[in-house]
Amino acid sequence: MKDFKKLQSDNLVGINAVPDENNIMEWTALMFGPEDSAWEGGIFKLKLVFHEEYPNKPPNVKFISKIFHPNVYSDGRICLDILKSSWSPIYDVSSILTSIQSLLTDPNPRSPANIEAARLFEQNKREYYRKVKQIVEESWDEK
Repeated sequence: MKDFKKLQSDNLVGINAVPDENNIMEWTALMFGPEDSAWEGGIFKLKLVFHEEYPNKPPNVKFISKIFHPNVYSDGRICLDILKSSWSPIYDVSSILTSIQSLLTDPNPRSPANIEAARLFEQNKREYYRKVKQIVEESWDEK
């Protein structure tokens, strides 16, 4: 898949992804929390599942790791426009994962997937960042 070669050549900071050795349509990604953010120091696993229609249809992408974020549902699915209505075949694995990494530091609480996280982000940032820090610390204990 050309996405894999491009991902390797892009050499993204804090992001890596590989296809499953038994199924090229399923990928596992590891994403480090961006530096100088509340997520710094965390390591998060994601799963990408591609459809036969890719790149005309976006992959299903979700966090496997526990995450507390306004735009991530409790089951790990991500509320991000480029994975839904704004999808375009020009997007690739690199752009998807870069967008998700950016979303970590710049959430959109007006389009919440996690109501509690969105409420805390808007009304009680201290508590929001406390919960994020806890998730970051727990991320190293996940298998």
